[in-house]
Amino acid sequence: MARIESLLSARLFLAPQAAGDRIFFISNLSGRLSLYSMDEGGSVPEPLIPPHIALQNPYLVEGASFVVFPKLGKILVMIDSDGDENYEPMFVPLNGGLPEPAFPGAFESQRAHLVDFDLDRNVVYIYVESRTEPISTAFRGNLETGVVEKLDESPHGALPVGADPSHAKVAMIDVHGTGDHVLYLVERGVDGRRVLIGVPPEDRRAGVAVPPNGISTCSFLDEGRAILFLTSLWSDAYGLGHMELDRPGEPRPVSIEGAVHEGTGELEAFRHVSGDRYAVSLNVDGSSWLYEAAFDESGLVMALGPVLCGRGELEGGVLESFRYDDVRDRYVLSFSSATSPTQIYAIEGPSRDRVRRCTHERVLGVPDGHLASGEDASYASFDGLRVSARLYFPAPGLGFDGPRPLVYYIHGGPQSQERPDFAWFSMPLIQFLTLSGFAVFVPNVRGSAGYGLAYMRLGHHDWGGDDTLDHVHAMTEVLPKDHRIDARRAGVVGRSYGGFMTLTLASRHPQLWSAAVDMFGPYDLIGFAGRVPEAWKPYNDFLLGNPETEADFLIERSPRTFVKSISCPLLVVQGKNDPRVLEIESRELVETLRGMGKDVDYLMFEDEGHDVLKFENRVRCYNAITDFFVEHLGP
Repeated sequence: MARIESLLSARLFLAPQAAGDRIFFISNLSGRLSLYSMDEGGSVPEPLIPPHIALQNPYLVEGASFVVFPKLGKILVMIDSDGDENYEPMFVPLNGGLPEPAFPGAFESQRAHLVDFDLDRNVVYIYVESRTEPISTAFRGNLETGVVEKLDESPHGALPVGADPSHAKVAMIDVHGTGDHVLYLVERGVDGRRVLIGVPPEDRRAGVAVPPNGISTCSFLDEGRAILFLTSLWSDAYGLGHMELDRPGEPRPVSIEGAVHEGTGELEAFRHVSGDRYAVSLNVDGSSWLYEAAFDESGLVMALGPVLCGRGELEGGVLESFRYDDVRDRYVLSFSSATSPTQIYAIEGPSRDRVRRCTHERVLGVPDGHLASGEDASYASFDGLRVSARLYFPAPGLGFDGPRPLVYYIHGGPQSQERPDFAWFSMPLIQFLTLSGFAVFVPNVRGSAGYGLAYMRLGHHDWGGDDTLDHVHAMTEVLPKDHRIDARRAGVVGRSYGGFMTLTLASRHPQLWSAAVDMFGPYDLIGFAGRVPEAWKPYNDFLLGNPETEADFLIERSPRTFVKSISCPLLVVQGKNDPRVLEIESRELVETLRGMGKDVDYLMFEDEGHDVLKFENRVRCYNAITDFFVEHLGP
């Protein structure tokens, strides 16, 4: 039988950035995420920060985890304490050293995010979420002088999404719901902020719906005369818009031409490269595509050109991140798939046809063909809505006979998406479960990202509603019809929101499950809503519900209300430093169930937050989950 150490022997290579003849990246080479550099042609990676400092999972960090500033000879790194998510911008020399605050005293013990930066001018934009009051604040920082300038604050975001080349103008958004954004302009020397697109709270009328616009990233054009931005104004799957700043409220659509991919999905992001060139990324049926493109402002056309990701060796997987190096006119990126670990690639040449793999990570001790690539298992739910899903089976060479017991895996978010991504916690678990004889079903039910704004908004203010029915329909009407699956031996597992849904399904539909694993899932929605960081609470009211005005609704949707109905064995996993789902909540769940005489195990990690990142903890966690299902489902 395979060991989890075989899968975890493939280290992570994340967030690469090229500077000179070096590539900088985040990796867990030491067993915990840290910062490294290596020669662009490949060399022994060199650690850049002391080994006792663990960096956070880039997936949980808004903005950049680190940025190399070559002109300063320094690296700006966002560092927290063992997953508490109180990130502080710290300086490290290019060749490594002890981290020191970049802005001493400015962001200590706060949840700060590095959301934008200018390598030429050594300017950064920091977004701070308060821990003590429901407000967020935006700052512009000068890394050369150490001066921090407050730009704006708001209970709804004040998130910087772009700045003009002179940094005299900054585009910012407030978030009033999923896709319900207001875009503002903040100008140097001008008091207040000016509305560009959207309806601010003071202009809203009761009973009048505000259509979502999904505006996010902005790129300033012609020294700040106009903006190019990502939006859902004309397409539910997102697109690009253009607006002149002297004509606010009059955006125009930008057509995107030259796509060569097939399938459905959505535009994820765009990023200015140089001149009229942009990089445009798309999520197509869960797989990543990245194009280099040219923008014609006069014709309002974004012409997609060379494919950087989506073909050949970079096909059928997930682009973790990418950066453009304007000094050498090249891209560096991190990519993985369901069966291939993360690798760093460099893409060069006028036609972007020179693709060079800079790392050679591999899974050890698992024969070729024994990892599961998965198959499409999308289905029509109870109301006819298409739900995207994948189904992973043990490889034939493993020798398992007969229908396989089922592990039903639920992602977090809910505004997230399970994808063929070896960099994420779930894929090594899925592979380890298939190597152990299980079939693993992974749905992206309503509320998930990646299938358009309308699909994602279906989960808005409905946790434990129709999303639950999507899962129940799959378990009662879809999966039992697959002769390769023994749905009578089924377990459910989920992380974060997926943990909430695991508890919901185990308590409200106990007849479906023989075992359940909750990883830091909210158990009491009123308690959860009251304990999240203060700056999150206004948006949490939209996404989940207000614990004061909607207490009855949240009680009705809380697993706590139905917990006595849980009949299957339960394993609860939690990080002591988790700022999102506090440890006390999981502990209350365990103590409540044990008081009822229920079969429940508790696995708590003292040095983790809202994830399990350190090698020894991951080994223990993956083994505990798989052994738990082996014991209770009997593959």
